Amino acid sequence: MTSLLVSAFIYLFAAAVAVPISKRLGLGSVLGYLLAGVAIGPILGLVGQEAEKVQHVAEFGVVMMLFLVGLELEPKTLWALRNKLLGLGGLQMGLTIAAITGIAVLLGYSWQMGIAVGCVLAASSTAIVLQTLGEKGLLKSPGGQSSFSVLLFQDIAVIPFLALLPVLASPELLNQGQTATAESTNLLSGLTGTAKAVITFAVITAIVLGGHFLSRPIFRYIAASRMREIFTAFALALVIGIAAMMSLIGLSPALGTFLAGVVLANSEYRHELESNLEPFKGLLLGLFFITVGAGIDFSLLFNDFSTIMGITLLVLIVKAFILWGLGFCFRLDKLNRNLFALSLAPVGEFGFVLLSFTTQNAILPEALADKFLLVVAISMLASPLLFIFYDKVIVPRATQSQQKESDPIDEKNAIIIIGHGRYG
Repeated sequence: MTSLLVSAFIYLFAAAVAVPISKRLGLGSVLGYLLAGVAIGPILGLVGQEAEKVQHVAEFGVVMMLFLVGLELEPKTLWALRNKLLGLGGLQMGLTIAAITGIAVLLGYSWQMGIAVGCVLAASSTAIVLQTLGEKGLLKSPGGQSSFSVLLFQDIAVIPFLALLPVLASPELLNQGQTATAESTNLLSGLTGTAKAVITFAVITAIVLGGHFLSRPIFRYIAASRMREIFTAFALALVIGIAAMMSLIGLSPALGTFLAGVVLANSEYRHELESNLEPFKGLLLGLFFITVGAGIDFSLLFNDFSTIMGITLLVLIVKAFILWGLGFCFRLDKLNRNLFALSLAPVGEFGFVLLSFTTQNAILPEALADKFLLVVAISMLASPLLFIFYDKVIVPRATQSQQKESDPIDEKNAIIIIGHGRYG
């Protein structure tokens, strides 16, 4: 109990010190959390192996964030994004995986390893990108909507990735005994493909219908008690329950809660849900970013500095080039095209999950996976810096040559303007 309290104090105090300083310097909150993790982990050594366990808990912040994002999207808005979701998302993943696989084969690795590494590095950070775009008010811009569409497609792509990657297992690594038995809580693991499909469809249908027909009377009943803590408790139970349900059938928890959020987007309790869950989301995401910083192995980085930094730089350039080209093909203007490319170029938190999965299934050797863990972490550290580069360099130059577009305004709702006093 004492060690738990001490660890909680270290994480929270580091965040309370680093984030305000980072914000004051114009670096953003995400970089503040990452630097706080670097300070209490590799530099001061105040946290150790428990950082990985904390990260698993803090990853729930990503799940909660996608639920809140879903609350902002009505189903017809999501339908309007279908071309970007399938076109941009599918092309980004396909082209990036193909490019990284080709580079890996040219460097002497097998095509199986190349595909596995491509899957790891193709995804971007949902947590960092959506958090930063939201802070800067860019989420509803054309570049922000394009980024969101790609991120959503990447979350959906998690399912086939986890299903197909074991096929790429290396016989040499299997003979060497590199395998691990991961804990499985998938209730459908012993069923046929048809049974899995039927149960998966039934669960998703239950989430949609339950959110549409059952949530309103339940929320109305709870709201009648006029006890905010009970409303908050039920909101948390709703998100946790849906995430657990999706995990039990082998689907992405983030995808399930996003779907629930979209279903509840028309609810009259939408804003109360947002206000109650926002603090939990912010705190958990902050802890997640701290654990990323705390998990960087600087000894391995210094031992092979040029290789790791070279791979990181190459990944950023390849992904940015592909994203910029896709933005051009999908007719994004230059400013939004740059935002789209820079925001999604770094690798995301899903890379940590996939790398662990590849070593457990004898796809990548552990030594190589450790290097790519550093590549993922360093690229995530670079993500806030790329946003700063966009704000400080690209935007000022763009506004000199073209007038910046006005912020998008949702005109469908009634607007009430209330004033009081001399300046009201």
